Amino acid sequence: MLKTIGKGIEELLLAVPKDLQLKRTLKISPPLSEMEIKKEITEEAKRGKELVIFAGGGVYDHYVPSAIKHITGRAEFYTSYTPYQPEVSQGTLQAIFEYQSLICELTGMEVSNASIYDGATALAEAVFMALAINKDRSKVVVSEGINPYYLEVIKTYLGENYLFKTLSLKGGITDTEQVAKIDEGTACIAIQHPNFLGNLEEVSEFARYARDKGVIVILSFDPISLGLLKTPGEYKVDIATGEGQSLGIPMSLGGPHLGLFTTMKKHIRNLPGRIVGKTIDKKGKEGYVMVLQTREQHIRREKATSNICTNQQLCALASAIYLALHGWEGIGEIANKTTQKAHYLAEKLHREGFKLPYKQNFFREFVVEIPVGAKTAIKKGVKKGYLVGIDLGKFKKEWQNHLLVSVTEKRTKEEMDELARILSSNL
Repeated sequence: MLKTIGKGIEELLLAVPKDLQLKRTLKISPPLSEMEIKKEITEEAKRGKELVIFAGGGVYDHYVPSAIKHITGRAEFYTSYTPYQPEVSQGTLQAIFEYQSLICELTGMEVSNASIYDGATALAEAVFMALAINKDRSKVVVSEGINPYYLEVIKTYLGENYLFKTLSLKGGITDTEQVAKIDEGTACIAIQHPNFLGNLEEVSEFARYARDKGVIVILSFDPISLGLLKTPGEYKVDIATGEGQSLGIPMSLGGPHLGLFTTMKKHIRNLPGRIVGKTIDKKGKEGYVMVLQTREQHIRREKATSNICTNQQLCALASAIYLALHGWEGIGEIANKTTQKAHYLAEKLHREGFKLPYKQNFFREFVVEIPVGAKTAIKKGVKKGYLVGIDLGKFKKEWQNHLLVSVTEKRTKEEMDELARILSSNL
């Protein structure tokens, strides 16, 4: 190849700054056969340690039913790509349609798209969608109770073109006295419920105030929590987004994830991504087709709602199977077990002498103060085979020594009691 283009490899790298160029030879092992590679990977896997997970923050250790892996592993689903030709993609299109229908039923919203990359980009896209709806407004108001990583993605999307304001927290939830920041110049308000700290927000109050000002209301939700809490539809929000990982998708070292995106029918023309619909052909047979795909690949760039060019179809299928397997009763049971176990652990830690800095109602996550430092507790926990939580100090100074603990239906009483012993040894 170098002979054909008439250049040496060094000349191709001239644009790379000298300080970024490697000055030594790469330490690459010699080539191995398939048998040798399999043996090496197996030995490496044996050296790993499977932890009992009490960390959440957007990714949760829920049980994934075996049926999901079996169905999503089928070649017709596992290898399928964007259904550009509906006549030969009916199975994929129907799977997307069923996913959309289930997400609408779960959230109480009128329209769902075919999914977006993850919860963070779904929320950022919702903000952009709100700005497109309220074209004459440039102010974005968000709660500081939103996942800090999600906030960073929103800021990246907005750049320097819009006014970005935050609503501060008071007692672990968004301060309702901050509603004055929501005025006629505000395009949208975004709030997470339950919030990043696990606490339940006063969504109704913010939504009511915002609607009176003509402000688009965006809610970031936890799908499992909807088995117990009010749905976004019941709050009458304009756009509702969420992270779908907890719906049958393994944690997989942080991805891939699934962005849930729903809205009301009146906003459908501004919806990013794509929508699949069911129709009847001229012979009277049911068929499925992409009915909305307002992206620059299909229409003029200036009219595109987003540069999102695909959807997380395999992950969306896993979530559809998960919801179909459990139904409302099953999701409610998982939500109830998750909540009861989280409260059991919080109360036990409180009795052990730990301070719980927030008195708010919470769903699956809660904050506990660790006198010796959350980072120290996490290191000691890993040695015992437990990932005890998330160090909140890395996000805010006022959260120093605060540990975010998460519980799912998988955690047993014995595991929770052991976590209490591990943390108590740090007192």
